[in-house]
Amino acid sequence: MTGTSRGPNDPHRRERILDAALDVIAEHGAIKVTYRKIAEAAGVPLGSLTYYFDDMQHLLTAAFTRLAESVSSRYGALLEAARTPEEAETAVVEIICGKVWGTDRNLLLSYELYAFATRHPELREVMRAWMQASRRSLARHFDPLTARALDALVEGFSIHNSVDAQPTDRSDVAAIVHAVAARRAP
Repeated sequence: MTGTSRGPNDPHRRERILDAALDVIAEHGAIKVTYRKIAEAAGVPLGSLTYYFDDMQHLLTAAFTRLAESVSSRYGALLEAARTPEEAETAVVEIICGKVWGTDRNLLLSYELYAFATRHPELREVMRAWMQASRRSLARHFDPLTARALDALVEGFSIHNSVDAQPTDRSDVAAIVHAVAARRAP
């Protein structure tokens, strides 16, 4: 059969590996991730990881990029649907108080990405790309400084509300978002 083109036996293996990597990170933390744990979680042979990824850094970068793109997509969709400044503010409140993260696991994974990126500069580009995507989505409705402030507000409230015994309620978040957005340029 020389010269025949044969597709991969498992066309979704790479995606399963990335999903498993995120599961392992969520369970053990990025610092304790191993090829063996990921392969076991993905149900693939250990050699599959090195077939798809040059090294652990490459694998973690791809997994964290997948997370960032997934959350950014939901974040962006809410802001894209907004047609008025009021709807844009409501979208920001929903991003903070709703389920834009999808799951508490995704929020936990974002903490892991922040911590890991501080020690692994090559992952900072994933963080920068995620922040730029968020700010581009916000910039549809807000000037650049307000978009930056709202982006920080989204992340800060998301983190604080996830661990606070008395999270800031939606109406208070809405008042704060409105106060920040009200300073936008005409």
